[in-house]
This record gives sequence, structure tokens and C-alpha cells, in this order.
Amino acid sequence: MRVNAAPSKIDHMDPHAPQLAMMRREDMPEVMAVERAAYTPGWPATAFERELTQNAMARYVVLRPPGSSDVAGFAGLWLMVDEAHVVTVAVLPEDRRRGYGRALVHALIEVARHHEMASATLEVRASNDAARALYRGYGFYEVGERKRYYSDNREDAIIMTTEDLQSPAFNARLERLGEHLRQRFPGIELSPEGLRT
Repeated sequence: MRVNAAPSKIDHMDPHAPQLAMMRREDMPEVMAVERAAYTPGWPATAFERELTQNAMARYVVLRPPGSSDVAGFAGLWLMVDEAHVVTVAVLPEDRRRGYGRALVHALIEVARHHEMASATLEVRASNDAARALYRGYGFYEVGERKRYYSDNREDAIIMTTEDLQSPAFNARLERLGEHLRQRFPGIELSPEGLRT
């Protein structure tokens, strides 16, 4: 399911750790392959093109496995005034249960904090217990639901939000979670390469 891509130009990073980078236009064919494998129905390629070129609020991160230039996962958020709204987190099915989703969520939080967002919110399928547990670990808590939110099967969405991303308590939580990721993936850079304002 991988799409051939040019080798990564990120030479200074540890080849034994997953690589996190801000998404570029060149990543779109691989991102679309991940999207198709992870979700049915997924977004059309034009949606990602618009997100990267026309949506000033959008920030997307890609993850490449250790020693690979292939995209195994991606995640995105919108910067909305003082709130980061997580719009997607996706990992190839064959690359799940390796900590990549956790690394992507961590990277999104780093992006949100870099842009001085006060909180983060998201919607998650009510049946997706694994994702809900991952988000809870990052300080998200359930604040409501959206009935019949998902168009493919009319499943309800659980709305989750965080405490203040800039607070000392959240900072301590993020540092602990970052240390766990650094132990699991020695050499990982948790702030995505290419993070911009």
C-alpha cells in the first residue's frame, strides 16, 4: 500500500526513530494512500491540497517509520483563535499498535503549543475505545456528543477537550508522555521538522 517517494531530505535525524515532519505537497500521494487504507470513505485528494494551500488555519504532520521515507501516518489540526481543533489522525493498518498514533498526537499538541493555543478539541467515534483512551492519556476529557455525526454509518461522536495547554499541570503531563515516547523511540524529535508560525 506504500507509494514510492523520494528519499527523505532529513539527514540529521536518528534513522532508528520515527520521523515527524510538517506535511508538504510532495507528501500528498502517500497521505492519500494512508487515508484510503485507514478510512472509508476518506477525504478526496483535493481536500488535502486545499488544506495545505488555502486553509491558513490548517497544520498537518506526517510520520515516517524508522529508516524509511514512506509515510505511515499523518495527523492534522486547525488553529481556531485560541483553540486547536484536531481534524484527523490516521495510521496505516499494518503500522498500528506501534506507538505511531501516540507520536502523532504528541506532535499535534507540540504544534498547538507552539502556536500558543489555549486548548485542543476533537470528535472521536463513540465506538473507538482505543482512540478515546489515547486522547484521555493526553489530557482530553469528554464534554459532550454529536448525534449521528459520522456520515458513513451515522455513528455518534464524542466531543473531547483539554485543560489549558499552557498550564504547568499540562506541561508536566506532556513532559512525562514525551519521556515515554523518547524511551520507546530513542532519538525521536517530538517537535515536527519544519514547524512554522
